Amino acid sequence: MKTAYLYVRVSTDEQKRKGYSLPEQEDRLLKYCKYNNIEVKGIYREDYSAKNFNRPEWKELFSEIKKKSSEDKNILFIKWDRFSRNVEYAYEMIGKLRKYKTTAMAIDQPIDFSVPESTVMLAVYLAVPEAENTRRAQNTSNGIRRAKLMGRYPNKAPIGFINVTIIDGKKAIVPKEPEAEIIKWAFSQAVQNHHKISEISKIANEKGLICSRSYFFRILRNPIYCGIISVKLNSNERQMIKGLHEPLISEALFDQVQSVINTKRKMTAKRDDLKEMFFLRGFLTCPVCGRKLTGSFSKGKQNRYPYYHCDNRCKIRIGAVLLNDSYQNKLQELILADNTMELFKNILENQNIKTQKASYLYAQQLVDRKIKEEKLTLSRGRKLFIAGILKIDDYNELKQESQINTKNLKKEERDITLNLRVIDKMNQMENKTFREIFQKFVEFDTSDKKHLVNLIPPIDIDYKTGDLSLEFKPAFSKILSKKSNRKNNRKNEFH
Repeated sequence: MKTAYLYVRVSTDEQKRKGYSLPEQEDRLLKYCKYNNIEVKGIYREDYSAKNFNRPEWKELFSEIKKKSSEDKNILFIKWDRFSRNVEYAYEMIGKLRKYKTTAMAIDQPIDFSVPESTVMLAVYLAVPEAENTRRAQNTSNGIRRAKLMGRYPNKAPIGFINVTIIDGKKAIVPKEPEAEIIKWAFSQAVQNHHKISEISKIANEKGLICSRSYFFRILRNPIYCGIISVKLNSNERQMIKGLHEPLISEALFDQVQSVINTKRKMTAKRDDLKEMFFLRGFLTCPVCGRKLTGSFSKGKQNRYPYYHCDNRCKIRIGAVLLNDSYQNKLQELILADNTMELFKNILENQNIKTQKASYLYAQQLVDRKIKEEKLTLSRGRKLFIAGILKIDDYNELKQESQINTKNLKKEERDITLNLRVIDKMNQMENKTFREIFQKFVEFDTSDKKHLVNLIPPIDIDYKTGDLSLEFKPAFSKILSKKSNRKNNRKNEFH
């Protein structure tokens, strides 16, 4: 008796357009096998597109085929477009199946592979659905372009908007809260140019605008938010159309933000580089005239060199790298005193860290269980949809709701993980890394460096050699000590 695996496939858009049904295909294949005395070894039901073979059920079927590579096998389906809608991928897969002694057969479009001329018919059967796909994609693209030229936005709504169907049945987008309000805030912050775009993106994420940093940059460059729709006419030309949707910001504000992004951002980046290099500026005094030293780059024959210098023609200057390194080296000679570590330990014990960690771990387990429940619910819904019990609209609604819930749960999971990491770091405060905290000074943010310099300023600077000392406020002498002299009495000044 011959044996065969049955493969039935339908994509969601095909169900809408043609009314394909998995149960109907399966029933026809079973009747075919019964009439031709073929034993059914398994039935594989798919609801994925046939653009390629990256489909869960097909992968499972192919894995089963490989396990029994020594046996002659058949895979039956209704038509060749159920097998593939891409000629190149189809021929490649047929070759792979032949390697494992397996023949793919369409009962409505039979091919006798023993006859060489049959490959011509196979090419026709495979080319027709691919041409249909290409034509449909082209018609869809033209339809989207026409809608945009009329001021409508038929694509998936960008963050800050949501797709709706208006009274006349046409698609539109409307603002969605709270994302819309956060995007308005982001544009208002960007135009002020007080913060880096990456900093604004981070705050927006904390407010609830869930997107990557690169996508946030695209938001600031997307004219859809000021009511303008960009329509691609050809590879080199675009047309800007006034949209029918409600804009989140004015065109004037959008243009101002583009100006900031394209020009002032470079200036801001330059200022940030200067602040990072000259973090001691404001804390250095000219030994001749008593003025504060400034910092700038001097252009040499090949490179630019940073210097701290006096603007009063005192000819006092010193290499910024030399002095920065000297300050950093002095700072790294300091460690937290034993009594300070003991104090931190007591503070942490008072905060009952163990209880906090247990609470977060329990919350993590709950979130993990909810994520698994969402996956299980979606999996059950997919099986009901494949079986023809669940309608496509209900399945799509279930799928969308599950994806939103999973996304929110994963964000909650990330927050819990972050809190657990903070607790673990707090528990490790007694180790060498924390005791020698100033070893990480080079990795500090520029604002943190300046704040620390304000607390521990450099004094007695030799502007020829770069040697210096550090000055301490009385309180610091109680919590800091030198590596080489931890047990000695603390002094107000370290040389």
